[in-house]
This record gives sequence, structure tokens and C-alpha cells, in this order.
Amino acid sequence: MTDTRGQQPPYQMFGGEQPAPQQAGQPYHPPQAYPSPGGTQGGQQRPAQGSGAAVRKPRTGARTTPRTRKARLRVAKADPWSVMKVSFLLSIALGVCTVVAAAVLWMVMDAMGVFSTVGGTISEATGSNESNGFDLQSFLSLPRVLIFTSVIAVIDVVLATALATLGAFIYNLSAGFVGGVELTLAEDE
Repeated sequence: MTDTRGQQPPYQMFGGEQPAPQQAGQPYHPPQAYPSPGGTQGGQQRPAQGSGAAVRKPRTGARTTPRTRKARLRVAKADPWSVMKVSFLLSIALGVCTVVAAAVLWMVMDAMGVFSTVGGTISEATGSNESNGFDLQSFLSLPRVLIFTSVIAVIDVVLATALATLGAFIYNLSAGFVGGVELTLAEDE
């Protein structure tokens, strides 16, 4: 492509500098608006400027204390599928904690002798000359307590997951009418 504009006057750079002539075999380096820190431009050393060189100084009166940014957000919709997954995992964790807590509580009460003391009192109260009465220790054995607690934990997992999912549907319906819950979030300082 040829230049049809004709002879053009040489352009001047900022500060009255002329562009450095391009040497044969050297890559082209475009002029830069601000001097580079090393005093080079285009790989070539520039002549040293006087003490009046433009150095960028920080603004005076700039804020030194950080500003806390706040944002007001609105929870417009809760995805029922994600609510169901999260509530399922949380209710499983709660069920495991319930089974472990029941086992630990039973072991502590057994070590303290609660079952033998209360069991002796109940067998004396319910016993007669022919029978020994109700045996509380065999009724409240550790395997029975853990099976009962596990059944309660499974029922809790199913009910908590279903109720949380139903709650997400109800929230979405009510958020359609009133706009949802508004939250104000702020950054840590």
C-alpha cells in the first residue's frame, strides 16, 4: 500500500523531543507518553533531562483511613434443589451427632451406676414373691438404645429435608409478593 498523502511535516513529541531515527535492522519502538523508570525509550538511552523532570507525586490530602463499603442485597429466590441438598447433608450430620451423643450419654450414665440404682428400685417396686419385677438394665441396654436413636435420626433426616425444601417453595412464593429478604453486607475493616 502506498502513502497518497504526500510530504508530511515531521511530528513533534511531548516536550519538544524529536523521534529517534530508526536504524536498519532494529525493531520499531513506538514513542511513549511517559518516560520509563530507567531513562530508556525504545531500547535506546535518552539524554538526561534537567532537574525539572516530571515525577509523579502522590496527591496530598488523600484518604489514609480505609472506607467500609456496604451493599444492600435482596434474596429474591431460593433454589429448592440446592436447599434440599444442603438440608439433607446437614440433617445427616445432625443424625450422626445424635447417635454419638446418645452412646456417650449411655456410657456415662452406666459408669455412674444410674441404671443399676434405678433398675434396683424399679424391680423392688414392681416385683412380688414369685417374680423379680421389671428389669430396667436389660431393657435399656446399649444396642437397644442405639437402634432406637438410629431410627429417630433417620426419621429426622427425612423430615428435615422435606420441611426445608417445602420452606424454600413457600419462601419463593412469598418473595414474589413482598420482594424477599433484604441484607446489608459490609467489608471487613
